[in-house]
Order: sequence, then C-alpha cells, then structure tokens
Amino acid sequence: MDNGPNRTFDLLSLSSFVVLGLPDGMLGTAWPAMRSSFGAQVGDLGWVLLATTAGTVAVATLVGSLIRRLGVPALLAVATGVAAVGGTAYAVAPGLWLVLGLGPLMGAAAGMMDGGLNTAVALTGRRRLLNLLHGFYGIGTAAGPLLVIAAITAGSWRLAYLVLVAVDVTSALVWTAHARRFHASGAEPTPSRSTEGSDGAGPTRGWSRRRVVAVLSLGLIVFFVYTGLEVAAGQWLASFASGHLDLSHSAAGLAAFGYWGALTAVRIGLSIPSRPILPTRVIRWGGFGSLVAAGVIWWQPDPTVAIFGFVAMGATLAGVFPALVSVTALRIGERRARHAIAWQTGAAAAGGSTIAALLGVLINATGLAVLGPALTVLAVFLIVTISALGRLAPIHRRA
Repeated sequence: MDNGPNRTFDLLSLSSFVVLGLPDGMLGTAWPAMRSSFGAQVGDLGWVLLATTAGTVAVATLVGSLIRRLGVPALLAVATGVAAVGGTAYAVAPGLWLVLGLGPLMGAAAGMMDGGLNTAVALTGRRRLLNLLHGFYGIGTAAGPLLVIAAITAGSWRLAYLVLVAVDVTSALVWTAHARRFHASGAEPTPSRSTEGSDGAGPTRGWSRRRVVAVLSLGLIVFFVYTGLEVAAGQWLASFASGHLDLSHSAAGLAAFGYWGALTAVRIGLSIPSRPILPTRVIRWGGFGSLVAAGVIWWQPDPTVAIFGFVAMGATLAGVFPALVSVTALRIGERRARHAIAWQTGAAAAGGSTIAALLGVLINATGLAVLGPALTVLAVFLIVTISALGRLAPIHRRA
C-alpha cells in the first residue's frame, strides 16, 4: 500500500498537536492583561481552567466510541471546528462570564484532539512518533506566549485569540478534506498486537477485578497529578514572574516561553534516537527532576534562579506524559488501553485545571510566594503515586 496517506496522517497529527498546545501556552501569559480587561482577580484563572476542563472530562468517556464511529480524521475535523467557536468567545468576550460560559467548548475540543490522537498513536507502539507528537504540542505551548506578546504589543491580547480562531478553522478544513481519503485508504494507525493475548487480557490475565480497578484508578491519579504539576507551573509562571518577581509583562511572557520551550526541546530530542530511552526511566527521572526544580523555585534567591527552576522543570517533565501513555498497554493490555488512554487524558485535563484552580484559591488567600512550596508538594506526590503504580502493575518487558 502507498505510504503517502500514512505520512500525511502523521503530518496532520503533528500539526494538530501544535494547534492543541497554542491555547495552553497563551492563557497563562495573556491572563494578567485579560483579568485587567475583565476586572477579575488573579486567582480567577483557576475558574477559567475549570470551565475548559468540564468539556474535556465530558468527552473523555466518549472518545473511544467516537474513534470507532467517525474515525480519527473526522473526529479531528469536529474538534478543531468546536475549538474555533470557543476561541471566538475568548476573542470577543465583554466579560469573564462569556469565557466561563463557552470555555467548556475549548475543553471538549482539546479532549477530542488529545484523547483521539494519543489513543490512535499509542496503540501502534510508535514511541518516537508519540514523543514527537508531544514535542509538537510543546511547539504550540512555546509559541503561545510569543503570540500573546506580539498581540499585546500590537494593541490587545484579543488579537492572539483571533489568530487562534483562524488556525482552528484552517485545521478543521484540512481534516475535513482528508477524512474520506483516509477512511477509504485505511491509512489510519492500526493497533499492534504485541500487548494482547488470545483472549485480549494481555498482562492482566489472572488479575482479580479489584486489582484491575485499582490499577486503572491509580493510573488516572498519576495522570491527574502529573498534569496538575505541569499546568500549574506553566499557567501561573507569568503571574508569578510579574506579580512576585517584579518582571515586566514581556519578560514574564519570555519566561513562560522558556518553560514551554524547554518542554518542547526535550520532547523532540527524545524522539530522535533510533533506540529511544526506556519510558520507565524517563518517568522515574522526570519525577525526581521535577522535585529538584520545584525546590529551586521555592528557594528563589533571585529572579534569574527562580526562572531557571521553571525552565528546568519544563525540561525534566517533558518526557513523562508520552512515556506514561506509551506504557499503558504494557501495563493493562491493548483492549483495556483503547478506553483507558482516553480516560487518562480526561484525568490529565481535570488534574491540570483542578490543581491550578486550587492554587488560585491559595494564591488569592496567601500570595504568589506560595507557588514554590505548592509545586514541591505536587512533585513529591507525583513520585509517590508513580512508585505505587509501578509496584501494583509492574512492567515485565523492557520498557
């Protein structure tokens, strides 16, 4: 079969992860200007994140069924179309109420893109592509702060969201144009059978139902905590840099670019070797590295060291999410992973917004200085939950 459609699918998937990352990188950087426009408190960013996550969680349990019914290309066309509607609401919102009211559309779109592509690619066993996907997500998150800086320089943060809407509309049109072609050619990723037994139980054969439920639940907790740490650091960085370290909005935006840029560079770097680093090692060292970085942020002897701590955290966390996704089928088998990966992306979204929102409440009550200690506690909890999951569902193959 001609590999052209497969290559096209890969390229469109990579571009979709750039689109997925853009609003995540934009929001935290734009928030100081946004809240000034809306007359909102600094901690209200958490409510915006919760609103978007409501949409992500709502679609998480449906992603597996939507993939089977529509196929990944059609699902991505729908997702980017919905994202365009949500982005328009952000761009024209007269007040915070509209952002909160239509924020779930942004979340639902992100859930369909993230869950659909993670599931489709992870089940093929293509770890390099999975790392590259998340590297391209990092390109989007790194470009987001730069886009906001340019928009504010040009006159308003709203211009950044108008650009985002144009990108979403373009992506929706491209996916729509290719959906039938991919469906007809059978070019969508096909699952590997390396993690399944004849009965589909795979590595969970012989497990009690209680153990299966415990492993699935603990896995969701790991994704919840990991993404909470990643998102909290990225979204609150600009506010921390401008409100606590006394940097200008532009300098704070560049600091956010440094965080997301480090995340991006390492993810892309992990996709380069022909024999990728074992994901279990990436997960383990990512957890410990994030703890050291959080400790540096808490220490913050001067602004430069504190910003370096954020950049180091972005670098150490970079490979953890794709590595966790890639070992899911090895832990619980391919049949269960088809649904679990979508649930994991939903848990990740919930963790990112919930933890960031709780931090917002804490920041409103105590001040931005609490961010360092909070990130340190999250890093410790991440290490503990990863260790517990490894003991409950060990991976016997080299992974």
